[in-house]
Amino acid sequence: MQDILAGMPWWVKWVAVPAIALFVFGGVILAVLGFLANLLFKLVLFVALVGGLIWVVGKFRGGSESRRDW
Repeated sequence: MQDILAGMPWWVKWVAVPAIALFVFGGVILAVLGFLANLLFKLVLFVALVGGLIWVVGKFRGGSESRRDW
């Protein structure tokens, strides 16, 4: 690959080839990024819901006992 691109102008190496790669693989790249963003969102939502559940259960279960622990 290095030999093929050796005689090409700089704009072919740094503009045209990446643009073609984005055109060809852009859908795959966007799908992977979308999947990762969706996974991160679900992970944050899960942590927030579990934290909220623990807080609510501690609030109702502990009552005055939890205040003495502090």
